[in-house]
Amino acid sequence: MAYITGFHAIEERIKAGRAHGPLLVAKAGPRAREIAALAVEQRIRCDRVGQAELDRLAPGHRGIALETDDEAAAGVETSLETFLEALGERKNALVVILDEITDPHNYGAILRSCDQFGADLVVTRNRRAAKHADVVERTSAGASSWVQTAEVANLPRAVEALKDADFWVYGADMNGEPVYKKTLRGRVAVIMGGEGSGLSRLLKSSCDGLLAIPSKGRIDSLNVSVAAGVILYEIARQRAGG
Repeated sequence: MAYITGFHAIEERIKAGRAHGPLLVAKAGPRAREIAALAVEQRIRCDRVGQAELDRLAPGHRGIALETDDEAAAGVETSLETFLEALGERKNALVVILDEITDPHNYGAILRSCDQFGADLVVTRNRRAAKHADVVERTSAGASSWVQTAEVANLPRAVEALKDADFWVYGADMNGEPVYKKTLRGRVAVIMGGEGSGLSRLLKSSCDGLLAIPSKGRIDSLNVSVAAGVILYEIARQRAGG
């Protein structure tokens, strides 16, 4: 059994209708009491527990913890096939592909940016992406309860499926073309490489182009979650006509 302990994470999961509970409540402050009231309103069971018991079950809690049985899950799960079928004739769509992102803090931060900048789907390779429900949900500030995600067995095949559905696929790479020089409207998929290793060779070779973020720093690259946020912002800016 797993537990979510962040205030925002618990609140957003309840609002998204993805909380089943129970919500465990110990010595709760005003914020925790607000969330408990929301849980009651949504007919989620609230259990009073002792401080020592909550310390044992969910270290790092702030008076409350939401019980969940999906420790590995982050995001609103779907399949790539279902997502593509649902697109229909829609012309604009944005997919983010995560190639071996293993740090749950990075994963959560990327999900938060995906929520903020309107990504339609996040694709990861099963068994390899970052998995830790509480860290992911805390870092995403609850955005993981809203972002649609799909796990696939083979990322290169997923890329081919996206291309078959008229997506242009770009990889984030420091040797690419400046992101602001690319036209990123329409159906677009962006691949973010793993921490330290960057894009895998096979995925890099399958890209229609590479996107870089020009910088003036003394170190050679941005953290992957920061880079994802910058690229997603630029895509959102272009699509808004900026």
